[in-house]
Amino acid sequence: MLVVGLTGGIATGKSTLAAMFAARGAAVVDADRIAHTLQEPGQPCYHRIVETFGVAILDAQGRIDRRRLGSRVFADPDARRRLESILHPAIREACQQAVRAAEASGHGVCVVDAALILETGQRGRYDALVVVTAPEEAQVDRLVRSRGLTVAEARQRLTSQWPTEAKAAQADFVIDNGGDLAAAEDQVDRVYIALESGTPRGAKKT
Repeated sequence: MLVVGLTGGIATGKSTLAAMFAARGAAVVDADRIAHTLQEPGQPCYHRIVETFGVAILDAQGRIDRRRLGSRVFADPDARRRLESILHPAIREACQQAVRAAEASGHGVCVVDAALILETGQRGRYDALVVVTAPEEAQVDRLVRSRGLTVAEARQRLTSQWPTEAKAAQADFVIDNGGDLAAAEDQVDRVYIALESGTPRGAKKT
């Protein structure tokens, strides 16, 4: 089975493209959804995060308020490193389990949708890397509209990740998601055909 990393900056539309790959027959592992699950009450990561950052990050129901936690860690690199040391090993293990399950089910391609593949040095785990790009202003607008962030908060999150150009430079395929969905669908078609052909590495970027 071919294991493909799908990454890109925040709010470039990775989840939308992951759904397109799924529609073409790929198994999809959503690292962000896994991270959400790991932070639910009763999960080991939940307890460690609350012990580390205190009950001020909880909402009225006792769940971790991701915006409160995000405001804390994106403003403090040391706090962010502490959070990553809790979450990243657990996310990697859960993703690996999901990939093994996809292979056991007979899928030929498994796409792992994860934002920090390059930042966390995980490039070597994948047979191919697809990087999704979008104009910075589109990313900011999406974050403000979909997550209720201020423009300043949105830009803070953008600067916490690698620049788009640095990610694209390490990609086997680059998909521009700054236009309409039809254009993205066309690019996903070309990438998926290349992946299924068994020539993922060193392929010409789309």
